[in-house]
Amino acid sequence: MASPRIWLAWRVGVFLAALAPLLFWSWQVANNAAGPEPGRYLLLNLGIGGLWMLLLTLSLTPLTKLTRWKGFALIRRQLGLWTLAYATLHLLSYALFILGLNWALLGSEIVKRPYIIVGMIALVGLAVLGATSNRWAMKRLGKRWKPLHKFSYAILGLVLLHFFWVVRADMQEWAMYAAIAALVMVTRLPPVARALPKLRYRFSSA
Repeated sequence: MASPRIWLAWRVGVFLAALAPLLFWSWQVANNAAGPEPGRYLLLNLGIGGLWMLLLTLSLTPLTKLTRWKGFALIRRQLGLWTLAYATLHLLSYALFILGLNWALLGSEIVKRPYIIVGMIALVGLAVLGATSNRWAMKRLGKRWKPLHKFSYAILGLVLLHFFWVVRADMQEWAMYAAIAALVMVTRLPPVARALPKLRYRFSSA
């Protein structure tokens, strides 16, 4: 069994890995290496970062079943909160660089770009999941906690729809993320989920 120090090092390593893209993008903007529109550069990358964090978070349960390694379960809440952080920064960058903090423009923007509504619904859902990811909320919600957090699947669908609307001119990148999301969701199907431990035994005995 791993020592508490090893688990702490694992958590810190995951934290630094999740923080690294933010530091890199900030460094590029600060050094004029983010292209002619650094605001839009940050907006797009923060959105994609949030999608990656969500996909990683949803992949932790099947990875735990496949490997029985406790480390994946230990970082589930951390990655979930990082997903919320990236999504929130994505919204803030939109408010700052696109709206210029002029919220009066939001109404006309929603009419022209309905994907904004989809993104906001996804963000609200992530905020609810983030607020209920602690032990106190788990005890208070009881049996309702798991059904509530299965809403993360719907959030993934909303995020993909949001991204689809944004990059309709170039579908190759969206298709890649959609394929990864489909694979993650397939591992959540009961027959596949039950088969994952058997795969582990098959590989270990090979």
